Amino acid sequence: MKKIFLMSLLIIFCMATTSHSKEVPFTLEDRDRIIRIETKLAEIDKRFEQIDKRFEQIDKRFELIDKRFEQTIAFMWMLVVIFTGITGATIGFAIWDRRTMIRPFETKTKLIEDSLAKDQEKLNTVIEALRSLAKTDEKVAEILRRFNLL
Repeated sequence: MKKIFLMSLLIIFCMATTSHSKEVPFTLEDRDRIIRIETKLAEIDKRFEQIDKRFEQIDKRFELIDKRFEQTIAFMWMLVVIFTGITGATIGFAIWDRRTMIRPFETKTKLIEDSLAKDQEKLNTVIEALRSLAKTDEKVAEILRRFNLL
């Protein structure tokens, strides 16, 4: 049994050494395949260059759009500033106009109040005089009682 095993092992080793890989010669077909692959790669490179150019064109368009957008935003800010200025000027003018229009009325009202205060003092003096007169004269006392001044 050992002999059979050793023999079979020897045969296997011998067969393994005889199965060498053969070198395949480089054929014309292989050369043609490589040339076709190189031409395809060259076409792919051209396509990638065209795509790169197209991306550059699109990038330039986006730059123009971006500039236009910035100009639009700047214009909008100008409009906001102008509108705010006009609104502020209108409100300021309205306040100034009201103050200048009310000032003469304030002075007239102040004069009227002062004259009324003087008249009130005179009226109080007259009532006091009539009250002192009512102590001696009954007719005056009767009239003052009728008007609830005594």
